[in-house]
Amino acid sequence: MEPIVNVELRRYGHGDLSGIRQVLLDVHADAYAEQAGDPFVQRFPWFVDHWGGNPDFACVIGYEGQEPVGFVYGAPSGTGREWWREHLTATPDNPSTFAVSELMVRPRWRKKGVSARLHESLLRARGEHMAVLLVDTTHPRVQALYESWQYRKIGERRPFPDAPLYAVMLRALR
Repeated sequence: MEPIVNVELRRYGHGDLSGIRQVLLDVHADAYAEQAGDPFVQRFPWFVDHWGGNPDFACVIGYEGQEPVGFVYGAPSGTGREWWREHLTATPDNPSTFAVSELMVRPRWRKKGVSARLHESLLRARGEHMAVLLVDTTHPRVQALYESWQYRKIGERRPFPDAPLYAVMLRALR
């Protein structure tokens, strides 16, 4: 894997959504071009609006020049709304969690270290004690990548009837 050193990472929040929404949609369209007909994939604009509507929404977009290459976004889980707790026998002393909702890189920039840079940039600024995310169980290499970033699988979940079955992955941040 050869890292791209000229990818600039830019941070955004809830108030920036109207200015970055189309960038997120365009990157998603490129990243999921082969699955464009999938009804769940077609609901991505709803997810952008849902997550972006959270006042604590955080996003990092990577650019090579003026070209967006990928992004990551999410938001903190509300106190008492840590849905992942159902997969643990004991709740951590501090369950504050940042939910990583989406991480995607356009095909031309994959396998060059961009996803790791985006991910770490987003989480580095977080004050929560843990991060949680979902990974499609039919993508074991993606799950292995997250495990290499210190996530561990704690269960499985299908958040919507038309969604894939996901591995629930949790990582300590502090």
